[in-house]
Amino acid sequence: MPRHRFLPIIALTLILSPGFGLLAIAQTPGSYRLSSPNGHIQLNIQTGERLTYDVLVNGKPVVTESALSIDIDHTNLGLNPKVTASKPGSFDREISCPVPHKTAKLRETYKELRLEMAGNYAVVFRAYNEGIAYRFETTLGAPNVKVYNEEASFNFNDNYHVYYPKEDSFFSHNEREFLYLTLKDIPNNSIASLPAVVQTNDGINIAVAESDVDDYPGLWLHGNSNSSLSATFPHYPLKEDPRNDRDIRVAETADYIATTKGTRTFPWRILGIAENDADLITNQLVYLLAKPSQIQDTAWIKPGKVAWDWYNANNIWGVDFKSGINTQTYKYYIDFASKYGLDYVILDEGWYKLGNVLEVVPEMNVEELVAYGKQKNVGIILWVIWKTLDNQFDAAFAQYEKWGIKGLKIDFMQRDDQPVMSFYEKVCREAAKRKMLLDFHGAIRPATFMRTWPNVVNTEGVRGLEQNKWSKYSNPEHNVTIPFTRMFLGPMDYTPGAMVNSGLEKNFVSVFERPMSPGTRCHQLAMYVVYEAPLQMLADSPTRYLQEPEIMQLLGSMPTTWDETRVLAAKVGDYVAIARRHGNDWYIGAMTDWTPRDLELDLSFLPTGSFQITAYQDGTNSDRLGADYKKTSSAVSKTTKLKIHLASGGGWAAQIRKG
Repeated sequence: MPRHRFLPIIALTLILSPGFGLLAIAQTPGSYRLSSPNGHIQLNIQTGERLTYDVLVNGKPVVTESALSIDIDHTNLGLNPKVTASKPGSFDREISCPVPHKTAKLRETYKELRLEMAGNYAVVFRAYNEGIAYRFETTLGAPNVKVYNEEASFNFNDNYHVYYPKEDSFFSHNEREFLYLTLKDIPNNSIASLPAVVQTNDGINIAVAESDVDDYPGLWLHGNSNSSLSATFPHYPLKEDPRNDRDIRVAETADYIATTKGTRTFPWRILGIAENDADLITNQLVYLLAKPSQIQDTAWIKPGKVAWDWYNANNIWGVDFKSGINTQTYKYYIDFASKYGLDYVILDEGWYKLGNVLEVVPEMNVEELVAYGKQKNVGIILWVIWKTLDNQFDAAFAQYEKWGIKGLKIDFMQRDDQPVMSFYEKVCREAAKRKMLLDFHGAIRPATFMRTWPNVVNTEGVRGLEQNKWSKYSNPEHNVTIPFTRMFLGPMDYTPGAMVNSGLEKNFVSVFERPMSPGTRCHQLAMYVVYEAPLQMLADSPTRYLQEPEIMQLLGSMPTTWDETRVLAAKVGDYVAIARRHGNDWYIGAMTDWTPRDLELDLSFLPTGSFQITAYQDGTNSDRLGADYKKTSSAVSKTTKLKIHLASGGGWAAQIRKG
């Protein structure tokens, strides 16, 4: 779209952009206004003694006088800002997604205001229909500078409620419960990872997030015992305290958060705005603001489903060998994966001698498994601990490429200070060079740059199914909260697929080596549609799946990438129903918390014609035995309104194909 020179301001000035209407308004000297393309969101920027902004949604203020600044080499950019040039613009284009999380193609439409400041820096503001974002850019000339702090305050207009992923420290897997609190309930010593999702009294959702985190620590939040949240960051580590191969804690930090180039762009600070709960799920602002793909040829990137061993503790039966971490067991996994068209098998913890990612345990023959999998069109993915991999980086990647490994599951980073964030990029770049997929565990930040490195096909940073091996944390209420919170950042490796299901909450017990899930079988099946995960796990034992041919009719055909997404019903923490299209087929997943409920699903998204729906619904006795389900088939069309019932902790899953 055409760019327009921003006119000098003495009185009110309007600038119009063809096809967009109001582009920017300068109200008075030092005051600027930017609106979203649809006009629902308004961003007011003030450049007085401090650089601050307000956000209004449909004319009502939701964020006020929120300050931003960055302290570089003890010069605070953003205090007493002096604008030397103001450059507005607008943009509208279509993006193709090499690994489609929600849609194969994505429209990017926004208005932008670039404020160039005395002192060799600029601040870029953008207004999308999906929210607002800003970031600093510097042209300081110095090859290296130190960032001592970055101020990002989010001052909300009232004491709203917030889904707050409270953390105990910066050393964390980021597998948190999203606590439902008022902003004033959060003291200034309480930190949180991302995103925090604030809900206004009018039902508007505001997700605090970031994107394009490059050579910089991750953004965290803390409360202030008032109606605001503020940024905080892990400081640069000077000394590490390795407790074992995986717990590499920080023993000493510098008084700065990053040492970096003097000329660069900094990460985007994001307020994703959804006028209803459903729009949180389809909001792709984090993806839009990420740096475009750094991989020129993405044709080799193959998402898919995975037979996973760790959750089910290698419990297979009906065989004439001892199950465990050995070659025979994993050939059994490969046979199962091949039978149902699963793309990969993961060798999780135990395949190598801890401390040396090149030393395979005697019971395992990785090369033999790779060759066996190749015969059956099943690839092998290896689990490794990040620090051991980093210590043996070049040799490990060379060996894994020689073996024919398809990808790596890298675990236990538990930090997002600047050096660890740089480790992520180093791994992404090297894996892409060798055409390997990546699944990051023990961390959440990689979800914010999956556009930049599309070979990152999943990330954890979510309280997932494995938690049920030792706790009751991943319960149905949590399960219908994370699609609106954690998934706002991008795909999440929850690892669904439990075939032992408790039904009612009172029936659930934690058993580490023979785990079950709270809720129903259909609650688990629905996750394969509701949860975005281009590399999606089947977490339970292959033996159990082999005993469930009807279940595998659905899971075997289930895609892991989506051309189109429609949210049919949604309320954070209560229920969710989503329809997704892959090719010509549609899939629907619906989930509820511990409250049984009835939903009506409008199928008007279907094209004209007759379709056949195959549905899996909670059985009559699923409260007593969670595995109870009923499979049905019927004809549907775009005029159909389906009435479905979800049991306590229940779910519903369906496939729709042309009739």
